[in-house]
Amino acid sequence: MVGDNVESCSSAIHPIPDIKLHVQAWQQQFASIFGYEALGRVKGFSPPEMALPNHPDTLFEFIKALKESGYRWLLVQEHTVETLEGQPIPEKYLPNRLIARNGRGETTSITALIKTQGSDTKLVGQMQPYYEAKTRGKQQLGDIEVPSLVTQIGDGENGGVMMNEFPPAFQQAWQEMAQNQGVVGINGTEYLELIAAAGCEPENYPPCQAVGQHQIWSRVDPDNCTPAAVKRAIACIKEDNPNYHIEGASWTNSISWVKGYENVLGPMNQLSAMFHEKIDPLGGEKFTQSSEYRQALLYNLLLQTSCFRYWGQGTWTDYAREIYQRGSLTSGMPSSNP
Repeated sequence: MVGDNVESCSSAIHPIPDIKLHVQAWQQQFASIFGYEALGRVKGFSPPEMALPNHPDTLFEFIKALKESGYRWLLVQEHTVETLEGQPIPEKYLPNRLIARNGRGETTSITALIKTQGSDTKLVGQMQPYYEAKTRGKQQLGDIEVPSLVTQIGDGENGGVMMNEFPPAFQQAWQEMAQNQGVVGINGTEYLELIAAAGCEPENYPPCQAVGQHQIWSRVDPDNCTPAAVKRAIACIKEDNPNYHIEGASWTNSISWVKGYENVLGPMNQLSAMFHEKIDPLGGEKFTQSSEYRQALLYNLLLQTSCFRYWGQGTWTDYAREIYQRGSLTSGMPSSNP
């Protein structure tokens, strides 16, 4: 299965006020190339670097922004979600319902398609998910039997696989599918529409939540919570388990997207805060169409490019430093680098 996902050029650790701005910027760029009719068919979202926020407030705002922007499903990495009891996802070949609850007790949800550990970039280049799908049968979803879904994504070229191995592997897989081998290629939206036509509703999908949240909600009453109570619970969990974190999870659990990258994330968050401090009070569609706003927005979003955090030092961070300087000047902000 090949999904019709999108991937914004933003950091794995977004400043919350900028999440929707990233999505809107991508949609505008996509529509300018392919048209709004094509944009209307894009219903799935793949987070940058497959990073799923697991702080209750951040995840809530993330899903809220996606739904307000017209997205109906989200692609998530297998190990970035858990059951409501804090266990690994048992139904990873079926759509799940990702539930987010913030510190004020508000809840929202979105359909989540699970990208399994077995379909990472190099294996995607070899069409491994197709061969994995050949081993899967139908599964029960409520009272309805539906085909299993093996979901894949690749982040581009790695190790020459996409250049050298993918073209013949792709052709071979599709040639086999044409011979009625019991597997079909389909994107995520098509799959969800087909099972919906068969009577499957999102409310019947197995529920899940971001990894690590069970520990929070086992200490805080979800129906009577406050931001202060959530904050205390997180502090208590960290005291008991120094390895616990709410920095989200992405391609791998072995690399933190925050620890050791303060030199990149500090300026990133500061520029975002300065941008909103100046821009938000002005508001209005007329102002957002101005060249001043567009230039300030460009630098603010560019500074959140994941490559700056991914490399963390050297030439890439020099680029980030220059973007910060220009963003400060463009927005009439202090130009000194923190």
